[in-house]
Amino acid sequence: MFAVPVSYLEDASGYQGEAEALFAPESVEELRDVLERAHANAVPVTVAGAGTGVAGGRCAQGGWVVSVEKFRQLEIGQSSARVGAAVSLKDLQAAAVPTGQFYAPDPTEYSAALGGTIATNASGSRSFRYGDTRRHVMGMTVVLIDGTVLELKRGQAAPFEIPSLPMPATTKHSAGYWLKPGMDYLDLFIGSEGTLGVVTEAEVRLLPNVAHLLTGVVFFASEAGALAAVEAWRGVDRLRMLEYLDAGSIELLRPKYPETPGEARGALLIEQELDSEDSPEVDAWLDRLDAAEAMGEASWFASTAADRERFRRFRHALPEAVNDTVRRNGFLKLGSDFAVPIAKNGEMMAFYRRRLDEQFPGRYVIFGHIGDAHVHVNILPTCQEEFDRGKELMTAFATHAVTLGGTVGAEHGLGKRKAHFLELQYSRQQLDSMMAVKRRLDPKWLLGRGTLFPVPPA
Repeated sequence: MFAVPVSYLEDASGYQGEAEALFAPESVEELRDVLERAHANAVPVTVAGAGTGVAGGRCAQGGWVVSVEKFRQLEIGQSSARVGAAVSLKDLQAAAVPTGQFYAPDPTEYSAALGGTIATNASGSRSFRYGDTRRHVMGMTVVLIDGTVLELKRGQAAPFEIPSLPMPATTKHSAGYWLKPGMDYLDLFIGSEGTLGVVTEAEVRLLPNVAHLLTGVVFFASEAGALAAVEAWRGVDRLRMLEYLDAGSIELLRPKYPETPGEARGALLIEQELDSEDSPEVDAWLDRLDAAEAMGEASWFASTAADRERFRRFRHALPEAVNDTVRRNGFLKLGSDFAVPIAKNGEMMAFYRRRLDEQFPGRYVIFGHIGDAHVHVNILPTCQEEFDRGKELMTAFATHAVTLGGTVGAEHGLGKRKAHFLELQYSRQQLDSMMAVKRRLDPKWLLGRGTLFPVPPA
């Protein structure tokens, strides 16, 4: 047990919590001992990973912090890997490369730990083709608050009846518990944000490396042109990335990337798997760029792995720039994580743009996974009044997304900062069904207290 440094009490959004003690167990046995003591003494426990989250889930509201930083085992096998909760996505990918394999989920933040990505059912740009984290987890070790250790495998049913909840008609969803009759037991813990058990390691699926990729950053002279290209290109065979940057995003990146064309008002990041370097798809893209009236000569295309990494850094620099701007202004991050059905993408984008131009002209950016109708709106407030107004607007956006059949949380989790959005998505009866599952596994309501649900009265 140690005093708790601030680094264990805050996340990337700037949100902070408080705790009385910090534990960093080195084994499942040590973790079980800590949790058993917490359970016996009714002490709340919050699990801390790499701290890359933006919803406050790892920020304790009293009690103990349990860091999983020492669970770092990493064994690469054929078609799968056994990975400790603290292993970063960057280290997992680096270890898989020499074996000719890769891990498909690719959240923008490569320093994120695997345990955190499982806790939020994270996704990323490649999820356009490969789906979210849930699809790639084959097994897990989970320790419950009373010290019970579960070794879970894909196909293993839950030992109790699971209620049924409606799912939004989106390609991504990570808001509350994923509940459906007959579901695999491990799926209950994926996306539960550390409120049902502590994941110490997981077996994840690895895929064979793709030998040939066509990767590009395609610039457009108008937002309308970029959005029209999204609809035209979404069905391109073996396209695995379709990402969007609006004009505000491009301007925010321009100081670091001055080579960005000055007249660009929108951009799409694309990546397609090819059978060979001279695939007919290369010429097909020339036709697509012409048809979309893209800025073909000014756009960037990768010819090497180094170029592809440069494009990845270009995309990754955007949320970093947003976080830096908001913190310099003295506020917490105001970012959305809503997704809507594919057919409603244009309607949601128009709603975003209209409301933002009315209230925050020049002080927002829109970027992200537009191929999945899942973009991130980030408001850049300069005063407390703007911050408060921005929070209200985010609620309006969440409400509208649900009205369109969407979700209030697609990949980041809701944590503590956005937990109030759950009641926009679900009825009181449906929320009660989730909380009944919580009580079954954590009857004293100790794990992740304040995340997803308010603490019920004693």
